[in-house]
Amino acid sequence: MANHKSSIKRIKVNNKKRLHNRYQSKTTRTAIKNLKGITDKNEAEKLFPEVVSKIDKLAKRNIIHANKAARLKSQLSKHVSAL
Repeated sequence: MANHKSSIKRIKVNNKKRLHNRYQSKTTRTAIKNLKGITDKNEAEKLFPEVVSKIDKLAKRNIIHANKAARLKSQLSKHVSAL
């Protein structure tokens, strides 16, 4: 266990941030899965900007790597245009 007040605080803050990052990642992964499961082109085109926005937010906050975000967006746009 931590011995200093500052290290105890760091543990609490890091845990809080970790949980928030996990929540953001999970909701984005769920949105991606939902978009990949859609077969209607109009519905997919409506949902696509929202999912891309979530991916961009994760990349901006360094929750995921920028290259991974670009790869995901590319795959999703390819999927939507193929419908």
